[in-house]
Amino acid sequence: MADLEGTEGMPWPLGCSRNEADQSCNFALYSKHATAVTLLLYRDGEFATPLRVLPFSFPANKTGRVWHMRASPGVIADAKYYAYQVDGPFDPGSGQRFDRDKILLDPYAKGVFFPPAFSRDAAMAAGSNAGKAPLGLLADGATAPPPDRPPAPRHDHELIIYEMHVRGFTRRANSNVPEDQRGTFAGIVAKIPYLKELGITAVELMPVHQFEPGTNNYWGYMTLNFFSPHAPYSVAGTPEGALRELRLLVDEMHKAGIEVLLDVVYNHTAEMGNGGPTYSFRGIDNSTYYALSPTDFSSYMNFSGCGNDLRTAHPAPRLMVVDSLRYWTTSIGVDGFRFDLASIFARNEDGSLNSDDPPIVVEISSDNDLAGVRLIAEPWDAGGGYLMGRAFPGRSWCQWNDHFRSTVRGFVKGDGGLVADLMTRLYGSTDLLPDTLADADRRTQSINFVDCHDGLNLCDLVSYTNDDQRSWGCGHEGTSNVPAEIAALRKRQVKNFCCLLMLSNGTPMFVAGDEFMHTQNGNPNVYDQDNETTWLDWDLTQTNADVLRFFRMMIAFRKAHPLIARSTGWGADCSWHGTDGDPDLGSGSRSLALHLRGASTGGADIFAMFNSYWEMLSFKLPASSIWKRVVDTSLDSPNDIVEDAAAQPYVSTSYSVGLRSVAVLISSAST
Repeated sequence: MADLEGTEGMPWPLGCSRNEADQSCNFALYSKHATAVTLLLYRDGEFATPLRVLPFSFPANKTGRVWHMRASPGVIADAKYYAYQVDGPFDPGSGQRFDRDKILLDPYAKGVFFPPAFSRDAAMAAGSNAGKAPLGLLADGATAPPPDRPPAPRHDHELIIYEMHVRGFTRRANSNVPEDQRGTFAGIVAKIPYLKELGITAVELMPVHQFEPGTNNYWGYMTLNFFSPHAPYSVAGTPEGALRELRLLVDEMHKAGIEVLLDVVYNHTAEMGNGGPTYSFRGIDNSTYYALSPTDFSSYMNFSGCGNDLRTAHPAPRLMVVDSLRYWTTSIGVDGFRFDLASIFARNEDGSLNSDDPPIVVEISSDNDLAGVRLIAEPWDAGGGYLMGRAFPGRSWCQWNDHFRSTVRGFVKGDGGLVADLMTRLYGSTDLLPDTLADADRRTQSINFVDCHDGLNLCDLVSYTNDDQRSWGCGHEGTSNVPAEIAALRKRQVKNFCCLLMLSNGTPMFVAGDEFMHTQNGNPNVYDQDNETTWLDWDLTQTNADVLRFFRMMIAFRKAHPLIARSTGWGADCSWHGTDGDPDLGSGSRSLALHLRGASTGGADIFAMFNSYWEMLSFKLPASSIWKRVVDTSLDSPNDIVEDAAAQPYVSTSYSVGLRSVAVLISSAST
């Protein structure tokens, strides 16, 4: 058997893998409907003409649906890149779109190289795209998990997620990182001291899987390959450089006590729909990798809104997704994943939704290598598949909570009739994630956010009026020539958002730049804005230093009071109040008070008052404690927030909360 494996290769693992004992390479490619497969090896610098052309021979080089070949060290000598040509029927009516002329990227390539003549148009047109196609990097020892890496941190009540775009975070010159590192993984490493000082404990990187270049795809939600880091995010601009730098980023984040989460796009690929480019999956086995219309195999399902949907109901694409997650976890060392448009995972072959046990969700949830990894769903898709809460089949997964987003935006804006819903959101959204005996959902499963990459960011929510976004410009539209009183109100509103987020039970998330009020000029969809609209303006850390200080101290306050963030609800430790007595749940109500008792956790009580009304309101204080004021967003910095130890006793039976303000008191002693 060993001799046969040595000459014919193995069907496992898929992709290109190097045998360190003899430096040979094994190539394995899944294609159910291919009639012929050819491996192409390329020398660096020669991309139009392969160094070697190696046809797979049937039956020696095929087992089941996997084509495989072992290439000896002599065969792969002088080669650096590889690709495939795959032959089979071109019959769109039956779902087959083979094109023997196309140079095809291995779905399992651990690095993607784009030759200087790379052309999307050539991948879309008939005929060969030789010399113009992306190529896979031949496997070497660098893809194996390196030893002796720093241990990964794991946070509970201290988990605070910071959504970040790799390029936009440090691309501007005023980011104060070396010029060659701006907009790269290395640039983020240079800003780790800032992240530690801010106090966040997890970064969620927007897509870093290799995506298609040159298509106004700034966000990166058009994945080309699920195993390769995006090469332009490295200083070297190479696949090898990206792998090294991303590992270094993960290691340095872990040393700093910060988890690394990836925003991943396993719902569609860059090949889009009919007429899209043929880079990889379409030419290798179209009907296997893509979900096709059950009534017309020449058409793609499109619940992603991007032209195609990955067919994760099929075992082969499902295996690819799980293998990819394992690779990023074990080899790169990341701590979790946020799944874009995750409701597509629940789509059956006919497009209907399966909220019980879709195979891919079951496999991800039960995989040993992914045990303990954070799994976060965006529980909707572009086709109406809204599975927020218990409708989503991943029972233990966390979920982006858009109910929290909408309610908090509306309340801070000043909409009436939201008090009852705000209570539910702050408590941990038990209506969506029930804490009943049958369900036993955890409050940490609710990812609470006011904004994310998609939609208006925090500064623009208080600078532009947009009914769809539930935003209000505070009486002046835009960020130019803002009257002083409007600018002060906007800062107060941003601080109010920060308070509601940090005082909620669940897992808070906010967007990089929110803490110093970076603006995107009112643009709610900046997917194509690779410019100063999205590149963070670090001068604002000085301009809005008071807001940055407030974020730092509110984050520290949350961490110092573990009674806020719990895996379960607040239960008897929580009571709700109005200005005098029970909360007003009427349609005109715009105020609420929350009393959290700290005895069960050995901490101080917290009494938080939220006033979104346009007049000052006086709240009656509980008589059980002597109170100290920690937060009052109506006050100027530095009095708007102080450290617990610096707070002075407040001797009164009531507290007057300014218009559109939040005040937080803590108990100084029991009476």
